[in-house]
Amino acid sequence: MKVLFDENLSIRIARSLGALFEGEHEVVHIRDRFGTGVKDAQWIEALSAEGRWIVISGDRRITRNRAEHAAFRASHLIGFFLSKGLYKSPVIKQTERILALWPTIEAQSGLVQGGAMFELPMKSSRLSQI
Repeated sequence: MKVLFDENLSIRIARSLGALFEGEHEVVHIRDRFGTGVKDAQWIEALSAEGRWIVISGDRRITRNRAEHAAFRASHLIGFFLSKGLYKSPVIKQTERILALWPTIEAQSGLVQGGAMFELPMKSSRLSQI
């Protein structure tokens, strides 16, 4: 599984999970992949051209902005967006929840087409489709 963490999440989460899953999954932070300040439309297009990527994001704007939403829906990407409460939580809590939900993220990613979007909950293990 190829996983990208966006700019709205700590680079430390991506690097920690990248080390943890080394050899099993490719886990990168957007800054390590594209540098700083890359526009959403640019990275969505670039990753989609490469095939199936999982995006873990704190940027719910992608789900609301018409152009970004349309670009994501038309892509080969699968998005997992932190719920508002989880996004506002400390980095250690975010990491803990993402790690706890990792098997669910893996399973769900294998069941859906590109362009699908889900919310990562604060407490439950059930994902809500966005």
